[in-house]
Amino acid sequence: MNVLVTGATGSVGPAIVRALEAGGHNVRTLSLNEPDAQSLPSHVEALTGDVTEAAAIAAATRGMDGVLHLAGLAHRTEAGSALDAEYWRVNAKGTAHVVEAALRARVQRVVMFSTIAVYGPTTSGPANESTAPNPDTPYARSKLAAEELLLAARTPSDRPLGTVLRMAAIYGGSVKGNYLRLVRSLARRRFLPVGQGQNRRTLVHEDDAAEAALIALTRPEAAGQVYNVTDGTFHTLRDINAAICQALGRRPPRMAVPLTPALWAVRSLERTGAMLGLTMPITAKSLQKYSEDVAVEGDRIQRDLGYRPRVDLLTGWRLAVDGLRQRGFI
Repeated sequence: MNVLVTGATGSVGPAIVRALEAGGHNVRTLSLNEPDAQSLPSHVEALTGDVTEAAAIAAATRGMDGVLHLAGLAHRTEAGSALDAEYWRVNAKGTAHVVEAALRARVQRVVMFSTIAVYGPTTSGPANESTAPNPDTPYARSKLAAEELLLAARTPSDRPLGTVLRMAAIYGGSVKGNYLRLVRSLARRRFLPVGQGQNRRTLVHEDDAAEAALIALTRPEAAGQVYNVTDGTFHTLRDINAAICQALGRRPPRMAVPLTPALWAVRSLERTGAMLGLTMPITAKSLQKYSEDVAVEGDRIQRDLGYRPRVDLLTGWRLAVDGLRQRGFI
C-alpha cells in the first residue's frame, strides 16, 4: 500500500514508519517540521505541512491507499486553559481536513490515533469500548469530536472510511511529555513519589502500538470500528517507577509524600506564585492527574483482529531508556 503518516516526527511516528517499511509498504509523511536524521529514514518521502491547512493535506493524500493519522496537539496539564482553542483547531478541525482530503483522493482507510483519555477517570472500574466516553479535559473532548468526524465518513462504495484506535499512554525511545519528565527525574534522583503509588495506569510500547496500527490499516473488518490499544494489563504507578529505575540501573525512591499534604502545599505555592506573577512547575491539577486511576481494557482488538502485544513493562522501559540515551534525552 501507499500510506501517508501524519505527525510522523512525533513520539510514536518513527516506530510507525519503521513498521510500515518492514511490512513492505511505501511511506509518505506529513509533519510540521522536517525530520532529523535520527527520526526517519532518508529515503522516505517527507513533506512538511499542517493538517489544519486544507491544501497541505490534500497534496499529501494524493495517490495514497491509506492514511495513519497521528498528528495532533498532545495534552499538557500545566498549560491550563491557554490551549483550549488550539486543541479544537488541531485535533478536531485538523481531522476534518484529513477526512475531506482522504475522501477526495479515494483513500480506502484512515486509521486515527485517539486516546483512552476520552473515557475520563476510571474510578468506577476498568473501561472498555462499550463504556460511554466521559472526557474531562478540553484535549480529550477534542479527540472525541475527531473520532466522531472520522466514524461518520463513508467511502464512495458506502463503506466506513475510518478506524479509531484509542491508544493507551505510548512510551518508547522517543517518548515525550510527562513520561519523559518522569524518566529524567528518576535518572537524576530528583523524583519524590506522591501517594502510595497504587493507582493504575494503562500503557503500550511504541512497537506494539505500531503493530496495532498496521493491523487496523489492512484488515477489512476493522472499518468503522473503535479499539482500545494497550499492552494487555494494568500497572500501578509504583510498578512503572520501579521498572524505569531498573532500566536506569538505580534503586527506586524509598520515600514518598502523602497525597493530601502534597496537594495542600502545592495549592499554597500556587497562591503565592499567583500573587508574585510566577508560574509554578507543579500544580494541584497536575498532581491530581498523577494520582488518578486510569484502567482501560484492550481485549477487543486482540479478540477481533488477532493483535497480540509482545513488549512487557520491564522490556519496554529498557528499550525506551536505551533509545532516550542514544538520542541524548537523558
